[in-house]
Parts: sequence; structure tokens; C-alpha cells
Amino acid sequence: MSSSSPSSKDGNGNGGGSTSARRRGGFEGPSTSRQRAVNEVWPEHFVEALAAQVAIDASHSIGRLAAAPALANVFQVCSTWRAVSRWDALWHRLSRRIWGRTQLLHDTWHDEFVYWHRTAQNFHTRRSAHGTLAFDDVDNPDGYTCRCLTISDRHLACGFADGAVRVFDLETHNHVVTLRPHERNRLGQFARAVSGIVINGATLAFATLDGDIHVAIINGGGGVIRRAHVGNVVDDGALVDFTGCGSGRWWVGLYAGAPNRAFHIWDSATEELVFVNGSLTNPESVMGWHLLINEVTEFVGRVRVVTTEEADHQLAVACTSSRLIVFDLRNPGVILGEEESNRGFIVTSVDVSNDARYIRVDNRGDARVCRVGTLEEVCRFNIYGGGRGGRSGSQRRVMGCMNLGYALMCAGGVIRVWEVEHGRYLYNFEERIGEVNAVVANERYVAAASSGSGIHLWDFGADQ
Repeated sequence: MSSSSPSSKDGNGNGGGSTSARRRGGFEGPSTSRQRAVNEVWPEHFVEALAAQVAIDASHSIGRLAAAPALANVFQVCSTWRAVSRWDALWHRLSRRIWGRTQLLHDTWHDEFVYWHRTAQNFHTRRSAHGTLAFDDVDNPDGYTCRCLTISDRHLACGFADGAVRVFDLETHNHVVTLRPHERNRLGQFARAVSGIVINGATLAFATLDGDIHVAIINGGGGVIRRAHVGNVVDDGALVDFTGCGSGRWWVGLYAGAPNRAFHIWDSATEELVFVNGSLTNPESVMGWHLLINEVTEFVGRVRVVTTEEADHQLAVACTSSRLIVFDLRNPGVILGEEESNRGFIVTSVDVSNDARYIRVDNRGDARVCRVGTLEEVCRFNIYGGGRGGRSGSQRRVMGCMNLGYALMCAGGVIRVWEVEHGRYLYNFEERIGEVNAVVANERYVAAASSGSGIHLWDFGADQ
């Protein structure tokens, strides 16, 4: 395992308190007179609300790494204000609003906030540990081709062209279990290839190109799976992508091959199919059928789901090479917004973040990060304009993903990173891994599947 670390710190939330830093938009500490004026005047619950709002405003205007120094300045005002820093309710609120954390993984919510702040610093400054994941249970050549990746806090699931899903423990890198779909007559050599995976706690659901959906328990399930849905290729076409959203309510399938049946939506709790419609992939019908019999060389479409701050409110972003749409899963027949491009979109560049943003890249390398609900642009950049080497590799083989703060694009075997508040290029990963079939990231880990060098994992955790 190798590691890399920066030679200097960035000013985004990590600088000192100099006058020049404050003039650049940092947060100035309180004066002595202000300390005397406010001491023991405002009630603690008011101070807590004020501190939370200051941190949230800083994260929105400058970036998430600015929240901690903004809080530090608030706590310097007086002893009464400093006492609020010991309220775990404050850190619970900020962990959820700034880092998107709803489950406590550490002893206190203060520890949780500090951990994800330090992890984000590592991500910003390329401090990580790199390794590869090993497995030895392949019984045919298609078993080496990884087609999709899904990540949770604890597990990485990898879907292969032979229909197998291999699950790895992120902390230990151990191979936990291999799940294989039930055998049945299939239309085409690659009909059993995995097209998407959803992890919800200890439960994993995955779909294959022929439309079958299987469900299994990750730990303690012994590799036993059950078929939740039997696909119908003749009526529906190929299931080219399958997704969900962690603890969210819905599974969403994107199909190509039959007119006006692009989207299938299931209630993940009951496994009931609740919606079939959509014309997004009508122009790609022939490509959908080709996927069943030919090795993947082109990508038909991609769909991603994100949960908004409103409880149980999930939006979907779906894209083909010519069109991108956003719709509400509670009312999927109504399109909330769309983009079209004469240049064409790189389908495999599309992803969403947990704070309801999406990224897409066109065939000239122009990337846009937008808010899912409104399509309002947050930033833009060109993926061939940053880093060394310029334009490299086939544009079709650009693979992209994003997390709360960063967009990652892999082309020509090199993964490059941009921050998504202002679109500034940061760095590229030192490891060259060859042509990539899939890439995924969360707030701590990045995983990439390469045709020639296997499955790579980078850990940006706070202890690196």
C-alpha cells in the first residue's frame, strides 16, 4: 500500500488569522470591546443557533472547510459563547448540514464533525493511502471485467460482466462475499452482466442487463440471493442502468430497446413495480439490444438518484448522449428540467452528490456542476484544461463521479480532481491505472475498476 501527502496547506479553511487573510474574505476574530459587550448577554440557545448559521453560511459562501475556522471565531467571543462548543446537539446539526452525516460512527457528534473535516482536508490536499483489492473466485474470462461500482460507508460492491457481484470491506480490504444470479435461459452472451447495484444498510440489490433484480444480505447471508423481479427483454429491452439512493425508497431502472419504456421504478420496501414510461432512450433502442450480445464499447445512458433535504423526497437525473433530464420520483411523469447538447454528452461523466448537485461533461470536455432541483449552474470547467497531459484517451472512456466537495474524472488512465464550489483544478492521482471501466467516490474513499490492473481503492480518511 502506498500513500501520498501534500507539501503545503490550502487556504480554504486552513489559513491563519493574518490581516491579509481577512481581507481575502476570511473570518475576523472578535475585538476585546466586542467580547466585553456580548459576554453573558445572549442566551445559550440563541448563541447555538447563531454559531450554526455562521458555520453553514461559511460553508456555502467559501466551502465546507471554512466552517470550522468560522466556528472557532464565534467561540472566541466570550466564555458563555465558548461553552456552546460543548453542546453535542450543535455538532449533530452541523454534521448533518455540512457533511451530510445522519449516522453516528464515532463517540460523539463533535468527533464526527472533526473526523469529516479532516477527511475533507485530506481530499483537498491529496493525502491518501492506495491499494488494490484481491479476489480469486473467477471461473470464466468475463469474470474479470468489472462494469459498475457502488460504495457505502462500509462496503464496496463490484458488478462484473459474468453476473457476479463481489463485495469488499472498505476498512480491511477483505473480500466479504461473491453473489451470483440464478441461472436461466438468457438472450445473448452478456445478458447476465451486472448493470447496477444499490446498497441499503446490510441489504444489497443488483440488476442484470436482461432485467432481473436480485436481493441479498451482505453479512451473514452466506451468498444466498433471491430474485425480486424477473426481467422481460422482449417487452422492455435491456436494463442499461440500475440505481437507488442508500436508505431511499425507490429503485430506478433505465432501459433501452423498447419505445416509451425507458424508466421502471420500484418501491424498494415492497419490491412492487410502480411506474413504467419515458422516451429518453427511444433513439438508443438498437444500442440497447447490441449490449446483450456485444462487449460494452459504448454507453447508452446513466441514471442517478439523490435525496433532497425534504424528507423522503428523491430526484432522478438521467442522461443519454444527446439529452439530460431531471424528474421527481414521486411524480415521475413530469420532467422538472432538461438539457440538450448539439456537441453530445459523455454519458459516463454524469453523477450526483449527496447535497443535490449533478455534474455532466460534453464531448468537448466542458463540465457543468448544477443544482438538481433548479438546474442552476454552480460552476464550470474543462476536463482537458487542467493538469498534465491535456486531452488524452478516447472521450467515450472518460469516467466521472463526484462527492460533496469534489469532481473526479478519469481519462487515459489518470484520475484528475476539481473542487466543485468554483471549478478549480486541484491535482491528479499519482497512480496510473490504465483504461477505467467504472469509478465511484464517497466522502472518504475513491474506487476505480481498470481493465488491466484490477480494482483500486484510495482511502482519504482522517487518520491518513
